[in-house]
This record gives sequence, C-alpha cells and structure tokens, in this order.
Amino acid sequence: MSANEKAINTFATRVRQMILKFDEVKQENAELYAMVDERDAKIKALEEKLAQAQSDYDSLKMAKMMTISDNDMEATQKRIAKLIRDVNKCITLLGEK
Repeated sequence: MSANEKAINTFATRVRQMILKFDEVKQENAELYAMVDERDAKIKALEEKLAQAQSDYDSLKMAKMMTISDNDMEATQKRIAKLIRDVNKCITLLGEK
C-alpha cells in the first residue's frame, strides 16, 4: 500500500467518522428541539392557567366587594359613629383650651 492510498484510506475513515458524528449531533439536536417545543407548550398552558386564575380571583374579589350583608353595614355604621364621637370629643377638648 502506497503512502497516497494510506492517506486516502485515512481520509475516508475520518470522513465516515465525521458523518457518523454529524448524524449523532443531528439526532441530539432534533431531540433538544423537541424538548424545547414541549417546554414551550407547557409554559403556554401554565400561562393560560395563570391568566384564568387571575381572572377568577379578580371576579371573586369584585363580587366580595359588592356583597355587603346587613351585619357588615351595621358594623360599619357603628365604626363611623364612634369615629364621629371621637372627633367631636377632640374638637370639644381643643375648644376648651
């Protein structure tokens, strides 16, 4: 076997090795892209779920603000009356000085 034939065989072997390595890297790249697509889909689903939960929370918060029972109204009126009495006491004390 001459030096040229040996060089050609070595070159052919290296090319085959590079082709095999390329195929491996190509397969790995395809798997990674599939994983990224899967994660993107999962993230999108979770973002939609979060948006729905936020919307539900806002709706419930609004409904809670709108529903005032008689007990809440009475308690609020009592607190306001107490605050008015406290303010009147302060005004009286300031007026005496």
